[in-house]
Amino acid sequence: MDNRLIVSSSPHLRADESISRIMRDVVIALLPATLAGIYFFRMGAVKVILAAVIAAVVTEAVIQKIRKQPVTVNDWSAVVTGLLLAFNIPATAPWWLPVIGSIFAIAIVKHTFGGLGHNFMNPALAARAMLLASWPVPMTNWVTPGADAVSTATPLALISGTEAAGQPLPSLVDLLIGNVGGCIGETSAILLILGGLYLIYRGVITPRIPVIYISTVAVLTFILGGGFSLQYMIYQVLAGGLMLGAFYMATDYASSPVTPRGQVIYALGCGILTSIIRLYGGYPEGVSYSILLMNVAAPLIDKYTSPRVFGEVK
Repeated sequence: MDNRLIVSSSPHLRADESISRIMRDVVIALLPATLAGIYFFRMGAVKVILAAVIAAVVTEAVIQKIRKQPVTVNDWSAVVTGLLLAFNIPATAPWWLPVIGSIFAIAIVKHTFGGLGHNFMNPALAARAMLLASWPVPMTNWVTPGADAVSTATPLALISGTEAAGQPLPSLVDLLIGNVGGCIGETSAILLILGGLYLIYRGVITPRIPVIYISTVAVLTFILGGGFSLQYMIYQVLAGGLMLGAFYMATDYASSPVTPRGQVIYALGCGILTSIIRLYGGYPEGVSYSILLMNVAAPLIDKYTSPRVFGEVK
């Protein structure tokens, strides 16, 4: 009897039907937060979302045509990449910014390494990091929800004291529903959580990575950040991109470990790095860079946490 567990290299998804089902479920999970972003940020959000998604789908089709591969835009993976990128961009961004980001995410991060399942880091997060490094001003131009041109600070910037001194903190209710400044899709914590629970229910993700990631940030910011302040910890958990990153981006199949033990180490690393950047770095948000760094470490984590095959000789 051969009960060996063999963990192979990516990609780990083979059936086209399973890929399409998973990606559709992710879109469904993101839909409530998408509608909230449009409600709070109006046509600016619509412009960014449409530009990012259309550019991602078109780039996917063009690259596959050039490489003489079957065009698989109907598997929804490009839609997910474009939507997640749009969630990481302010509603005030010019239309060309999400277009450039989507082209970079699909053409460079995804297809340079072989396409779906082969990318070693999350394409949307890599594109966000590139856009932030290249165009920091439009990528950090937050506006008050419901206003067209009233600049504001994000809740994380307020509690870290990096900007807008004297500006009042938003209420916890506003944090939950998304009535705060920030990127389009990271503001409504409760809707992101509900979408994440839907993905867990559907078996698309397991709770291991998001729960450990969020819990690590909560514990470290409670102990190190605000003098054992429960309010400070709650703001750190609900504000910024933690919910979006933990449920939808850190759980990316291709760029996260496949073994349970590896996923624990990976999620702890994401939480520790996020807390360090938020508490001691010059930029109040650390989710994107933390996940990207742990994406790079994921193959090494898998190497040392994969079960040895019985009889294997090294």
